[in-house]
Amino acid sequence: MTDSLLLCADPLRPARSDPHFAAQAAAHDAGATVALLDHDALLAGRAEEAVRRVPRGVGPLWYRGWMIPATAYAGLEAALAARGALLRTGAGHYRAAHELPGWYGVFTAVTPASTWLPCAPFRAPGPAALAEAAARLPKGPGIVKDFVKSRKHDWEEACHVPDLADTAALHAVVSRFVELQEDSLAGGVVLRAFEELRREEGEARVWWLDGRPLLTTAHPDTPGLTPEPGLDDVAPLVARLGCRFVTTDLARRADGAWRVIEVGDGQVGDLPAGTDPSALLGPLLNAG
Repeated sequence: MTDSLLLCADPLRPARSDPHFAAQAAAHDAGATVALLDHDALLAGRAEEAVRRVPRGVGPLWYRGWMIPATAYAGLEAALAARGALLRTGAGHYRAAHELPGWYGVFTAVTPASTWLPCAPFRAPGPAALAEAAARLPKGPGIVKDFVKSRKHDWEEACHVPDLADTAALHAVVSRFVELQEDSLAGGVVLRAFEELRREEGEARVWWLDGRPLLTTAHPDTPGLTPEPGLDDVAPLVARLGCRFVTTDLARRADGAWRVIEVGDGQVGDLPAGTDPSALLGPLLNAG
C-alpha cells in the first residue's frame, strides 16, 4: 500500500493543488491519495484550518510543497495527528535537515566554515556580536544568510562580505539582509566563509531517501547545468544525519573538491523544470 501525498492547495481554487505542483499531483493516477494543505492558513498559525481538507484516517503522508518554518511544521504535525495522519518526516527531523544549525555539525568537513547568531526578525545583531562571530571563521570574505536561505540575488548589498574583519561592512550587509528578509527571517543570521566555486559548472541537487541517493538533478536556479558529483564523502554523512528524505546541493570548488553548499528537507526541495516527478515520487510513496 502506498503512502499518501500532501500538496499545497491553490489559494484561488482550494479544492485543487497549487499549479506549481500540478505535475506531482498526478501521483493520484498511480493510486496514491493526494491531500491538500492550506499553506497560507498554516503560516498564519491556523494549523487545524490548514488541514481541513485532509481526509481523516488517511494514514502516513509525505509532504511536497512550499517551505514551512520549523515551528509551523511542528504545528502541522500535531494537527495532522489529530486527524489520524502521520507525517513520515517528524518535526525534529524536519528542523535538523531544514535549518543549518541542525545539519552543520554532521557536514562540517565538506561544507564552508560557518557560525550563527540567533535573532528575531527586524533585529540584526550589533557590530560587537558580529565581530566576535566573524573571528571564529577563517580570515577573508564571507557570506550572510539565515538558518535556511540566502539573498544571493542581492549579492553586493545583502549577501557577500569582502572581508569579515571589516566590522562596519559586515554590519551593513547583515543589517540589510535582515531588513530585506522582513518577518520571513528564519532563526537568525549565519556567517559562512566564502569559497570560490566553479560556477560555470553549476550545482547538483542530490535527493536522498533512507541514506541512499535516489535522484540527481540540476539545481532549480540553473536547470541547464547538470554536474555529476562524487558522493563517497557525502553518503556516510547523510546516513549519520538520520533524516529519511533530504537533499544536498553540491558544487565543485576551484581546487576540484566537491562541497556541500546546502542541506535541505526533501519535502520542500524544488524540482528543476523538466524533471519527471515520478522518478522521485514513485520510490518515495512506496518506501513505507
